[in-house]
Amino acid sequence: MNSATATHAMPMRTLGKTDIPVSLICLGTMTWGEQNTEADAHQQLDKALELGVNFIDTAEVYAVPIRENTYGATETYIGNWLESRKNRDQVVLASKVVGYSRRFHWIRGEEHCLDRKNILAACEASLKRLKTDYLDLYQLHWPDRSVNIFGVREYTHNPADPAFDMAETVGALQELVQQGKIRTFGVSNETPWGLMKYTQLSDANPALPRPVSIQNCYNLLNRTYEIGLSEVSIREDVGLLAYSPLASGVLSGKYLNGQTPANGRITLYPDYFSRYRTPKALEAVAQYHAIAQDLGITLTQLALAFVNQQPFVTSNIIGATTMEQLVENISSASIQLSAETIARINAVHDAIPNPCP
Repeated sequence: MNSATATHAMPMRTLGKTDIPVSLICLGTMTWGEQNTEADAHQQLDKALELGVNFIDTAEVYAVPIRENTYGATETYIGNWLESRKNRDQVVLASKVVGYSRRFHWIRGEEHCLDRKNILAACEASLKRLKTDYLDLYQLHWPDRSVNIFGVREYTHNPADPAFDMAETVGALQELVQQGKIRTFGVSNETPWGLMKYTQLSDANPALPRPVSIQNCYNLLNRTYEIGLSEVSIREDVGLLAYSPLASGVLSGKYLNGQTPANGRITLYPDYFSRYRTPKALEAVAQYHAIAQDLGITLTQLALAFVNQQPFVTSNIIGATTMEQLVENISSASIQLSAETIARINAVHDAIPNPCP
């Protein structure tokens, strides 16, 4: 039984209410400088462009896991590639500024947060590493307040949160737009409340930039985005840039049947990504794997194609450590899952909902 059809051209979508076209598949880069060398990174960038990808996502803190000695490495790799290829006008380039955290004291000292001083300094440093005059999209990597992300299912209010000022944040981003250093901004790891507050700020003052995207986790094992944020994305025209669409490789199937591949991310960094390898998650993965086998496609392609088809998704951020993975991931853009297949996927989700928030 085959309920998947193939197309060939890379679909393009638009960032929010802008006129910026981005490829349905976005090239994620967080392994560059940790699991991948600079030569690997340049090869991936060349191949992705060849296959129709024009959208590159990075961050000031990459590579991941976040370490002081690899801070900024990924942006440096990309900057060297842009300089050598002379093709800045062919790509849509996105990076991120970190929010408040007690863990990363080596990022602009103990007071790094999303205030004007930090945003302006972080952007300048990213532009220098990336060897470019501007970013197409500048994202707030995580909020300055406590939110339920990175494996935390429920929101718990923390009255000890440091003060945060969204108006100052957006004001700093407005300065960067006016200076021509960024074209647009987006949020990441945000909640429905947070995203709505940012849209309300700009709607109340049209001179302020409006968020054009939200980069949150979304995959077959974590569909919590659909509970509240998907409606905001559609009604406010702030599309999802889906990260971790393969749940750190679990949705490739390589961890089934007790396998622990030596180069797998969860094998290498269990403290970072262990939330994806739970008994319920692997039970769901086995059922999704059976669906993919029936269709004659890989589990990777099934998982990515599902994300690609969601009406609230602008782009699907894939990552790869090998060229074979890269090509397989990008190929998902040519697969269209039928209503019958989506119904089978939803049946698994109904039985095992969101095992890895």
